[in-house]
Amino acid sequence: MPRAPRPSWLYALVAVLTWPVVRILFRLRASGRERLPSAGGFVLAANHWSNFDPWPLGMPLFPGRFLRFMAKSELFWFPLGAIITAGGGFPVRRGERDEEAVATAVGLCREGHVVVMFPEGTRRRKGLRKRHEARWHTGAARIALQAGVPLVPAAIAGTERLARLGPLRVAYGEPIEVSDLDELELPERAHVATDRLRVAIGELERVVA
Repeated sequence: MPRAPRPSWLYALVAVLTWPVVRILFRLRASGRERLPSAGGFVLAANHWSNFDPWPLGMPLFPGRFLRFMAKSELFWFPLGAIITAGGGFPVRRGERDEEAVATAVGLCREGHVVVMFPEGTRRRKGLRKRHEARWHTGAARIALQAGVPLVPAAIAGTERLARLGPLRVAYGEPIEVSDLDELELPERAHVATDRLRVAIGELERVVA
């Protein structure tokens, strides 16, 4: 099993500098870390409130884990692209099926990275709560299944109210059971795993509420 890659210098610097902020100012509390795989890569899939969601997701796992996440390709211009990459991001073309981004995510998982995904596909809140629930995407499950790594649910609360210094809460869950899906084709396996993931994240959201 691959050894967990070390965080980049920028990732480590940001984590060290912001640790007091999230722990003291935002009162970050995390539960369920003991449920996470101790070694090897995995997909960490969570609900999605804010562009800041990877921050509280990753801080409780620092320095042992280097979280990687997709960022829209338009941001990867010099020098911003180099900064985003050092911070854990890799490009994805929004609004289309980006096989290259999926292949990158699969490769990162196999190398031992933790790839963060938000299967809701978009943030729940942009000033106001959306009238309709976002349609869940199967990308997180598909990446985990293709890479042969665990699909781990998580829930976040508080990033939608950072301006009010609301407390940050994170809960990590047990990996989703997929061993009984081997007889199915990949698309169907991904759909079933995503349904299970949605239920698991919903249960974790009640923990952090």
